[in-house]
Amino acid sequence: MDNQQLALIVPAAGAGERIGGETPKPYLKISGKTILELTLGRFKNVSGLGEVIVSTSAAYVEPTRDILNQVFPEIRTVVVEGGKERQDSIRNALKMISGKTGLIAVHDAVRPFVDPKDIEKCIESASRWGGAVLAVPAKDTIKIAGSSQEILKTPDRNSMWHAQTPQVFWAALLREAYDHAEQYKLMGSDDSSLVEQIGGKVVLVEGSSKNFKITFPLDLQIAGWLQKEGHL
Repeated sequence: MDNQQLALIVPAAGAGERIGGETPKPYLKISGKTILELTLGRFKNVSGLGEVIVSTSAAYVEPTRDILNQVFPEIRTVVVEGGKERQDSIRNALKMISGKTGLIAVHDAVRPFVDPKDIEKCIESASRWGGAVLAVPAKDTIKIAGSSQEILKTPDRNSMWHAQTPQVFWAALLREAYDHAEQYKLMGSDDSSLVEQIGGKVVLVEGSSKNFKITFPLDLQIAGWLQKEGHL
């Protein structure tokens, strides 16, 4: 990683409406541990990691501090309150990153099965090119639909990828992308889309389908099974 210090941002302020219940998804437990704790643990031995910033809701600031202190007792950790949208939460976290950071990784709080080796590959590619996104090739045929659900186009599946996280960028590049988005009131579906809007180069790094995002009740059941099978 060319000796650049890495900062990790984990947005964890989202609610869990699609899973059901009052507890936000990152704070649901699998075999006694919160999903957030399991996710953070995947980065515990990542080379060059110097600080971790988690954005969360006001009600979960103190529990998140406890989790961070447990997982990362020897590096700088910060908890910030998130915003209305994911993009707002990451912007709040960006303000807390130290000037020593050369690379910034953003990872969803509810992707606890990311392979640490894939994290390292993503970091290496970002260090070289400016930005890198963990992703998997699309297996299903993709359809582009109009407002009435009529099919407008069937793009070539061979060029389609499902973006995941982490997404890793040169720190200056990600800050510039967020400043640009704020200035022009732009919203992106992920961090890479904001970097793309300012002409930044972002490359894909093939990951694994196990790095899925826990979104629905079935995902939680699959996560519990994977944990019991020793995938964490």
